Amino acid sequence: PAGTWLLYLPCTWSIGLAAAPGCLPDWRMLSLFGVGALLMRGAGCTINDMWDRDYDRQVARTASRPLAAGDISTFQSLVFLGGQLSLALCVLLCLNYYSIILGAASLSLVITYPLMKRITYWPQLVLGLTFNWGALLGWSAIRGSCEWSVCLPLYFAGVMWTLVYDTIYAHQDKRDDIMIGVKSTALQFKEDTKQWLSGFSLAMLLSLCMAGMNCNQTFPYYSAVAAVGAHLAHQIYTLDIDKPEDCWKKFASNRTVGILLFIGIVLGNL
Repeated sequence: PAGTWLLYLPCTWSIGLAAAPGCLPDWRMLSLFGVGALLMRGAGCTINDMWDRDYDRQVARTASRPLAAGDISTFQSLVFLGGQLSLALCVLLCLNYYSIILGAASLSLVITYPLMKRITYWPQLVLGLTFNWGALLGWSAIRGSCEWSVCLPLYFAGVMWTLVYDTIYAHQDKRDDIMIGVKSTALQFKEDTKQWLSGFSLAMLLSLCMAGMNCNQTFPYYSAVAAVGAHLAHQIYTLDIDKPEDCWKKFASNRTVGILLFIGIVLGNL
C-alpha cells in the first residue's frame, strides 16, 4: 500500500543520514522501522475508520470499508487496534530510551489527525506532522538523540512533501467532501492548487539542501534532491485535479520520490 511506503520512507532518510561516512545504513534498523511503519500505518487506518465511519458511508470510494459497511463492530475494531498498537510497542521497545519516549509522543498526533478534517481546511498539515515523525526517530535510533540541525530541516521537508501528495490525494474526494462538510487543502486551494504545490515543493527542496549541508552530504545526495525536484515538477505540471484516476496515479508515484532520495543518501554517504 502506498501509505505504508509514505510513512516508512522518511524513516529511511533519517537512518541513512545518521550512518557513519562511508557506511551503509543500519539494515537491522531499516527492517525494524519497516515493520513499525506497517503496524502504525495500519493502526492509523483503524483509528481513521473508527472516527469516520459515518462519513465513509456517504463517500463512494470509502463506503465499502469494514466499519462503514457494517461488516465489523466498533468493539471488534477497538480490539484489533489494541493488537496493532501492542505489536508496534514491541517494535518501539527495541530502540533506545530517548527514541522510546520520542516515538510514544507521536501517538497523540496519530489519534487526533482524523478529527482535523472536521475543524480545519489544513488536515494535510497535521498528517504531515504525523507521517514524518520517523525523520526524527530514525536519527535518534541510530545516534541516541536528535541532531536538530539535521532532523528539523528533514522533518520540515517531509511535512512539505506530505502537503504535496495528500493535497493531490484529497482532490479525488472533493465533490463528496463538499456534500458532507469535510474540509481539506484541496477545497482550500481550489484552482490555485498547482501554485501552492509548487511552493511546498520548493520549500521541501531547500530544506533537504539544508539538512544535507548540516551533515556534510556529498554530490550524489544533491543529485538525488535535483531528481526529486524534477519528479515533483512533472507531477504538478501534468496533474489534472478534476480526474480522480490521475490524482491517484500522481499520489502513488510519490513512493518513487522517497526512494530516489534514499538512494541519494546512501550513495552520498558512501
